[in-house]
Amino acid sequence: MTPESDSPDTGSERDSEPTHEHAFQAETQRLLDLVIHSLYTHKDIFLRELISNASDALDKLRFEGLTRPELLPAGELEIELKLDSESRSLEVADNGVGMTRAEAVENLGTIARSGTRQFLERLGEADAEVSRDLIGQFGVGFYASFMVADEVEVLTRRAGEEGATRWRSRGDGTFQVEDAQRDECGTSVRLKLREPDEEDGLRDYAAEPELRRIVRRYSDFVAYPIRLQIDAGERTEPLNSRQAIWTRPAAEVGDEEYAEFYKHVSHDWNEPLERVSVHIEGNYEARALLFLPSQAPLDLYHADSAQRGVQLYVKRVFIMDDCREMLPEWLRFVRGVVDAEDAALNVSRELLQNDRQVRAIRKRLVKKLLDSLERMLREEREKYARFWAEFGPVLKEALYSLEPERERVLKLLLCETSESAGGLTTLAEYVERMGEGQEEIHYLTGGSPEMLRRSPQLEAFRARGREVLLLSDRIDEVWPQQQPEFEGRRLAPVGQGELAPSDESQKEALEAKQSLHRDLLQRLRSLLQEEVKQVRFSTRLTDSPVCLVGDEGDLSPRLEEMLRQSGQDVPATKRILELNPDHPLIGGLQGLFEREPASETLARCARLLYAQALLIEGQTPPDPAGLAEQLGALMLDALGD
Repeated sequence: MTPESDSPDTGSERDSEPTHEHAFQAETQRLLDLVIHSLYTHKDIFLRELISNASDALDKLRFEGLTRPELLPAGELEIELKLDSESRSLEVADNGVGMTRAEAVENLGTIARSGTRQFLERLGEADAEVSRDLIGQFGVGFYASFMVADEVEVLTRRAGEEGATRWRSRGDGTFQVEDAQRDECGTSVRLKLREPDEEDGLRDYAAEPELRRIVRRYSDFVAYPIRLQIDAGERTEPLNSRQAIWTRPAAEVGDEEYAEFYKHVSHDWNEPLERVSVHIEGNYEARALLFLPSQAPLDLYHADSAQRGVQLYVKRVFIMDDCREMLPEWLRFVRGVVDAEDAALNVSRELLQNDRQVRAIRKRLVKKLLDSLERMLREEREKYARFWAEFGPVLKEALYSLEPERERVLKLLLCETSESAGGLTTLAEYVERMGEGQEEIHYLTGGSPEMLRRSPQLEAFRARGREVLLLSDRIDEVWPQQQPEFEGRRLAPVGQGELAPSDESQKEALEAKQSLHRDLLQRLRSLLQEEVKQVRFSTRLTDSPVCLVGDEGDLSPRLEEMLRQSGQDVPATKRILELNPDHPLIGGLQGLFEREPASETLARCARLLYAQALLIEGQTPPDPAGLAEQLGALMLDALGD
């Protein structure tokens, strides 16, 4: 087992504490119940998870030993499986970093992970098959033990500490913690195995062949020897080959072995979508084995995500579990290992940020990953679309950075359009379809493609045969301002500025109507002066009576809200209310204005037009109760009451 923190408890002396009973954190208990009762087809992975945790603990101790060699044991770092066939107990032991009592309570009794609540909400809405996939996507690690055991006992001692801690639970909502003794640092997880049950998918895990099979299948590449001791007899030779999979010729490694290695480094139960092997030669030498996941982790957008970055090795020696310096933030979903040949590579995270070798390796890794995505887009479009659905918004983060690769990323974008009906297009494909005389790439941002496709702001573009990109991710409110062109063509938001008339006759007709209804427009502007900065006729509308637009360069309402949510004090920008001069409502309003320019009915209609424009684009009117009251009054007027 590995503690959440790499820092040891500072107090090495402690008073003996009595046994304490604790309740599992509510979310932990709920997840535990789901694991025990839902994952009946995945029970083998309990051993993979325990071995993976033991390997992590050994990695952490070896890392701490670089600066504190006194923490390292006299013998080799290893993982031991101890099987007692008579009592049906299995112990997975390591001589790694171990845990303090406080760490054992925290790490084994709670799930300190961003997105847990959202994950459980999704899980509660899913059917049984989807639930299993979601649980695998989230990863449950240690808790998988309760699928095969009636009782789980953990004995652990933190490196550099004197005392040990025993943690015990039957998975029934509580766990007990007490002081104990252990000869050396490390952790032992002892399972009281349940009887085999073929109907429940429970194999005989007290049988030696089963343990050998699982280790060979799931953990053959673990860097530490995994030995087996049966009934207190002699220990076996290592069950695993211990070969670094990234150093082996690809022809010698099967897809299943690569997939299991991915699951080992990522703690994801799903198959990877794509594998990228990198061999760097020249001034610096390094190898990397990188994977694109098939599903986005639930904490992908959490700043405190537990896992970001790839594992870093130097000459097959583990250095760091989450080397974020090796890849930019917009590739944080990539999993895998990077093995540098330069033994002088400094392990300080601060120095890694400025290390010339790290920058050179990072540049090559990014290039290879983008090469792989470009190939997938060209040759496996459906597969790339699956990738884009999971990670497209993250990849777009490159577009508002100073990364030199952002031009390449721009070509990888997939977008829905006003004419695509759910299909996706690249910017290059959009440009190929542009009609004669079209110089700009039109786009509209908002909440969802379905809502955007119904936007009145698209009406004139449809009438003119112009396709519009529909950008519905939150980040789409930002990146076009930083990347305003594609191959020399301006990206133009259709919801900003004035839309020029299509020809001279439309221009003359608009000017005539503007002149005819000038006083009405001024009166509406006066009635809505707190809400909008201008009321005008528009060539943008062909069917709808009204819409809201901004001036060139204005922040969109959605972007304003995003900035406020991030803690910035952003004043609301007044927008422009555009009216369709050919809509019957305008004639009715003109007649009402001529009869009663100061009537309450006209004021009520003005407020309703503004509320209608907000509702059309998915916004909530500022006074919903007032809106309901106005609608009721209008209905009474219409009914003559």
